[in-house]
Amino acid sequence: MLGPRARHIGGRFASAGAFVALGAAIASDWRQEIQAKSVGDVIERAEMHDVHLHRTDYIQGGPSLQGFLGMMGERVGRATLTGIPLQQTWSYSNSGDNAPAYYLESDAPLYYYSFIDAVTATAYLALEPEVRKRFDPMIVGFNPADMYAVDHIRRALQTFPGVFSGCGEFTIHKEFVSAKIAGGPPSLRDPSFDRILRFCAETGLVALIHCDIDVPFAKGDDLPAYARQMHDALVRHPDTAVIWAHLGLGRVVHPVRPSASARATKRAPNHLEILRYFVENDALRHVHFDISWSEVARYITETETGLEATAQILNEHPTRFLFGSDALAPDGTEGYMSVYESFAPLWERLRPNTRYLVTKGNYERLFDAAALRVRAWEAANTKNPDDRDR
Repeated sequence: MLGPRARHIGGRFASAGAFVALGAAIASDWRQEIQAKSVGDVIERAEMHDVHLHRTDYIQGGPSLQGFLGMMGERVGRATLTGIPLQQTWSYSNSGDNAPAYYLESDAPLYYYSFIDAVTATAYLALEPEVRKRFDPMIVGFNPADMYAVDHIRRALQTFPGVFSGCGEFTIHKEFVSAKIAGGPPSLRDPSFDRILRFCAETGLVALIHCDIDVPFAKGDDLPAYARQMHDALVRHPDTAVIWAHLGLGRVVHPVRPSASARATKRAPNHLEILRYFVENDALRHVHFDISWSEVARYITETETGLEATAQILNEHPTRFLFGSDALAPDGTEGYMSVYESFAPLWERLRPNTRYLVTKGNYERLFDAAALRVRAWEAANTKNPDDRDR
């Protein structure tokens, strides 16, 4: 007999009933409220766009797109449409009847769920063409440590032309996640990572990358463990539009690194110093950062010093940052909007033009340009279905 948690998850899987019913109700309300307004008007008047949205979670559940449109309402104009590329294994020998729904709930491995890209494309294409303007789908179902990853990305573009505008969020180093991936973790030094970024440059796809700037519980070296590796990797690909997720931070990878000991001869650079170096380096002008996730909001807003220093960097370099919720299969408007609202103290300290660029303008610039380039690549590299057997 299944335990309480397994029954809960099983019910969630059985028909996606809760999500479907919720989606239908929210979508109905949404249509009634804004049916007289065009999609273009909603996008133009919205408070923000969301560059970091996960419609599905680690067991591939989530709301329908119609339901999610209801959560967006008129406050969110556009959003990337991203699944979670990793599926949490339910190993009975590990957790018994307790079905894990998140990567912290089991020691069982994670594996790449490549079908997610077909799920995303199918849901997107089921929308009315005008409504599709509110979403920018992303390819995620590939293993960045696999030299064949580019072949998966290419097939996604050629199978679903007119759909995708980017890759990601895909993960290189992530505390507690990378070590759980079946087959071993990716690396910034792996040639497969370079192949992915080269292909993004060729096609115009935006690359949204999760890579913690440091290892968990770092002792304190001259430079966080992955900062130099990330720098070297991104310098090699100046023609790739890159968004570095969460400002490089993680659940236990905090903004300020303590020095190794009282005897340290060099002060360990803190996160904001490294961030400033990246945005002021001419060789990294193609690199952007998303300000996403509730943990990042807490890091930024918990001290006045950190809040003012972050606002100063954004005001000085307003074209390099984008807002994202990092929502994971949201089930209601209140929860979905909570991350944006938790950044309120930061928004208040930004100049009007900076806030506009961070919350809307930079998103439109990057993804409108990406869509044009990707559509051109698809036209040149995707055969007409009638010609495929010739």
